[in-house]
Amino acid sequence: MRPSRRAVITTATAAAVSATSTASAAPRRRRLRTGFERLAQDGYSLLDGQKVGIVTNPTGITRDARHIVDAMHADTRVDLRAVFGPEHGFRGTAQAGGSEGRHDDPATGLPVYDTYLKSGRPLADIFTASGVDTVVFDIQDVGARFYTYIWTLYDCMEAARLAGKRFVVLDRPNPVTGRAALGPVLHKEFATFVGRQPIAQAHGMTVAELARLFNGEFLTEPVPLETVTMSGWKRSDFYDASGLPWVPPSPNMPTPETALVYSGTCLFEGTNLSEGRGTTRPFELLGAEGVDRRWAAAANELALPGVRFREAYFAPTFSKFQGKTVGGVQAHVHDRAAFDPVRTGIALLVTAKRVWSGFAWRPDHWIDKLTGSARVRTMIDAGADTDEVVAGWQGDLAAFRRMRRKYLHYR
Repeated sequence: MRPSRRAVITTATAAAVSATSTASAAPRRRRLRTGFERLAQDGYSLLDGQKVGIVTNPTGITRDARHIVDAMHADTRVDLRAVFGPEHGFRGTAQAGGSEGRHDDPATGLPVYDTYLKSGRPLADIFTASGVDTVVFDIQDVGARFYTYIWTLYDCMEAARLAGKRFVVLDRPNPVTGRAALGPVLHKEFATFVGRQPIAQAHGMTVAELARLFNGEFLTEPVPLETVTMSGWKRSDFYDASGLPWVPPSPNMPTPETALVYSGTCLFEGTNLSEGRGTTRPFELLGAEGVDRRWAAAANELALPGVRFREAYFAPTFSKFQGKTVGGVQAHVHDRAAFDPVRTGIALLVTAKRVWSGFAWRPDHWIDKLTGSARVRTMIDAGADTDEVVAGWQGDLAAFRRMRRKYLHYR
């Protein structure tokens, strides 16, 4: 007998909590099932009678690495009418800050609409023009506030509300676990596409949990929202526990190990140092011309939990210092359970400024957009050490953690 919709499709109900408890009690060899797997297992009953559009990118895949758009398009139980592509595009052909534009997908013939940097009424008009009744979201996140796909989620939820559409989120794992929220919380006056709303720098949530939080706390009015949660995922799980193939969510997120450090070392985008773009280890390699072994030595003296630093030299093939050999560090995480990426990122900023006289912030103060306020920059400029900078956001973080707790589904 096919399981009922209520047994498979979960929302913010008592049944969802019960289902989560059962999954959490499963043995370690449990099999994780993504939101899409559970939707398909249920015969797509949640989408019965609906003209469907889906917001996705190359990470929207099945366990056997088939794209879910290809699978849904071939299934007569789904009336799939449109695809909406985010930054980097639906099929992933664009670099950072780019998208694929409006086109028809060669594989399926479906119209693909570009959502990148669109929000509010212009994005709502795209949903209306597509003719869909329900907008589905399925994109792999990496757990950091400034990774833009969660704000694509937010913008699409708001636009769906304006356009009178249902919104369905298919959940996937947070690859760096959902154990804790870490780092500074965005101040609203610093809101941009790398942070629309006041959440922590490392939010420790899945996209379905974030969707519930957005709907309950930040949207002007709630959108008709349904979430299809995972089974078999625990908050302590790293991505390799999922058994799922890893598809880079963006060109500079090649591995789950990249995601592990990203919520801290992406802060170097706000400086004149390379954050490792144009290398095979982006966000693990950091450096600039004139940096030498003193930086790795200074960082290692801090004995940060779970990570060591190696003196490193590299020549980026694009982005900062293209074609030039620069000196710096490579971060080697040896105990990922103990590792705190945000604290590590702050420590690396503090030590880089101390040992390299050429250190500078980007002139546009992009660091403030990444950290969510001017506080980190101004404290480091004033000579604060790592502990002092981290202490500065604890009040905001505690408040976010209290708010976040109401929307957590998994144990």
